[in-house]
Amino acid sequence: MSKSPASQNEPGKKKIQAIRGMNDLLPEQSALWQYVEGQVHALMQRYGYAEIRTPIVEQTALFKRSIGEVTDIVEKEMYTFDDRNGDSLTLRPEGTASCVRAAMEHGLLHNQTQRLWYQGPMFRHERPQKGRYRQFHQVGVEAFGLEGPDIDVETILLSARLWKVLGLYEHVTLELNSLGSAEARAAYRDTLVAYFEQHHALLDEDSRRRLTSNPMRILDSKNPDMAEMLDAAPQLMDHLDDESRAHFEQLCALLDAAGIDYVINPRLVRGLDYYGRTVFEWTTTALGSQGTVCAGGRYDGLVEQLGGKSTPAVGFAMGIERLVLLLDTLGLVPDTVHDELDVYLLPMGEAATAAALLLGERLRESLPELRLQMHCGSGSFKSRMKKADRSGARLALLLGEDELAEGSVALKFLREEREQRRLSLAELTDTLTSLLEGESFA
Repeated sequence: MSKSPASQNEPGKKKIQAIRGMNDLLPEQSALWQYVEGQVHALMQRYGYAEIRTPIVEQTALFKRSIGEVTDIVEKEMYTFDDRNGDSLTLRPEGTASCVRAAMEHGLLHNQTQRLWYQGPMFRHERPQKGRYRQFHQVGVEAFGLEGPDIDVETILLSARLWKVLGLYEHVTLELNSLGSAEARAAYRDTLVAYFEQHHALLDEDSRRRLTSNPMRILDSKNPDMAEMLDAAPQLMDHLDDESRAHFEQLCALLDAAGIDYVINPRLVRGLDYYGRTVFEWTTTALGSQGTVCAGGRYDGLVEQLGGKSTPAVGFAMGIERLVLLLDTLGLVPDTVHDELDVYLLPMGEAATAAALLLGERLRESLPELRLQMHCGSGSFKSRMKKADRSGARLALLLGEDELAEGSVALKFLREEREQRRLSLAELTDTLTSLLEGESFA
C-alpha cells in the first residue's frame, strides 16, 4: 500500500541533505560571488572575449579523448553514467573540451580566430575539503587560431588584470614552464622513465602506477619524501625542440616588457594530456595545500585530436570557490559587496498596502538604482519596525491613514540619530535621489 504524501513527511523521518561536496550558496554568500562574477564579466568585455555556454552533460568519449584515459580525472573522478538509450554520458569535469567541441560543431574555427570565455559548474568525484569540492564553478578563457607567444601573454595579462582589480596581485605568483612539442616530450619521457627506474625505491605507490602510464605527472607530486629526488630529475626545459624554446623565450621577453614577474618551474606539467608548449599557474601561499588559483596553457593539438583541423589554441581556468575563499581569507572583500537595502517601505492597513505597492513600483521606475523592499504580511507596528531594522536599510518609509489623507509619506532614519520627516510624494523622489548620490539630507 502506497503512503500518502503527508505520511512521507512524518516526524522522525531522515531529512534529505545535499550531496557531500556539492554545496548550497546561501544569500549572505551570493553577494560576494556576484561581485567576483561581475568583475570577470566586465574584464572579458574589455579584452574582447565573447561568452559561450555549453551543456553540463557531454558524451564520455569527449573527455576520454581530450583529457587522457590514464589521467586521474578520467580514471577516478568523473561522474559517468549510462542514459536510457545506453549512451555513456559524463558531467563535465572541466570546460576546455566542451568549448572545443562546441566551436567545432558550430563552425567557429573555420578560417577564423576566436576569443571565448565561459563560466559554470564542473564535477569531479574527489575527497571534499576546503577549496576543493565535487561540484565547483570555473571561469575559463580559450583563444583559437593564434600560434604566437603574444596570445599566450595576453591570456596571462588578462588574468593578472583580474588579480589587480580584485586586489590580489600582491598575493599570487606566476609560475611558467614549457612542455615543448609532442616529439620532444616523447624523447624526454624515455629519459625521465630511465631516471625514475634508477630511483624506483623512492617512488610512492601512486608514482609507481604513473611510471608506465603518465610519468611526467610524477613531477607534480607533493610527497615531501620524494622532493629531493624530483628536484634532481632531468628537466624538460633541457630537452625542448628549437621552436618551443624560441616560443618560450619570446613569451618571457614579452612578460618582462609588460612588467609581469614570474618564476620558471621545471616541475610544472599540468594534469591534462592535451597541453603542449606554454603552461602556467598562478599560485598563492594563503590557502595552504590548495595553492593554485588559476592554471592554463597552450593545447595546439586538441582540436585535431577531437576530429577537427589543426588549430593553435591557448586558455586557462580558475575556480570561483577558491577566488572567493582567497578574498575572504585575506580580508579583501569590499564593503560595498555587503551593501544592504536603501529603503524599507512599511504600510499600515489594507488601504495603505495597496497605495504602498503602487508607490514602490513608481519609485523603482523613476529610480532604477534604488534598492527598496516592501513589508508584506501582518504584525504590529513594533514588529514591523523590527523587521525594517533587521533588513539593513538606511531608511524606512511609513505609510498609514494620516499619510494617505495628506498625500505624504513619513521618512525615518534607521541608522542615524536624525528626526523623522514627513515628505510630500512629490518631494520623495528628489530626497531619495540625493541618497543615491551620496548627498546629505538637509
